[in-house]
Amino acid sequence: MADMFEWDLPDLVKASVDRDEDAWNELVRRFAGLVAFVIRHYRLSPADTQDVSQLVWLRLFEHLARIREPTALPGWLATTTRRECERYLRVNGRSVAMDPVAMRLVDRADVPEIDELLLAAERRQVLLDGLAELAPQQRELLMMLTADPPCAYSEISRILGIPIGSIGPTRSRVLDKLRDTGAVRAYLGVDESAQIRGCP
Repeated sequence: MADMFEWDLPDLVKASVDRDEDAWNELVRRFAGLVAFVIRHYRLSPADTQDVSQLVWLRLFEHLARIREPTALPGWLATTTRRECERYLRVNGRSVAMDPVAMRLVDRADVPEIDELLLAAERRQVLLDGLAELAPQQRELLMMLTADPPCAYSEISRILGIPIGSIGPTRSRVLDKLRDTGAVRAYLGVDESAQIRGCP
């Protein structure tokens, strides 16, 4: 299916219901960032994150044929992911302090803010794809500089073997390379063409 990436959501959902494996894979690819974005608010371990993510896709597979309005799928996924996270924590006897204002976007999935969730998730995925195109040391440098809190230059110098005075200029060069990765250029190309068509 050469035009799979261009398919409208209703067509993609219908093909997935009809057991089209390519359509299902594209559906997962398109919304994996949204699911990951919601799970991240619950600060689960990587193993728990993977378990919850698999549960969410299983729920979608079970209920996809019953979703009456395909355009509501992002909201359904956001709400289902939140519920699976809470159930997972409850079953495992753990709790996480949540910001009710931040999670209100997930609860009110029928309002325009769901677009913001999707956009943030999409940008995060583009960034991860771009980072994957960099050399391991370049990727590690950016990860250390953007950690919360960021690693000290002395620590970066020790771990990566970069002179402290070279870290700033190296970061600038690596950021230029990140902007020039196929993932980032493709995303910016989509944005530019959307603006040309008059889309926001």
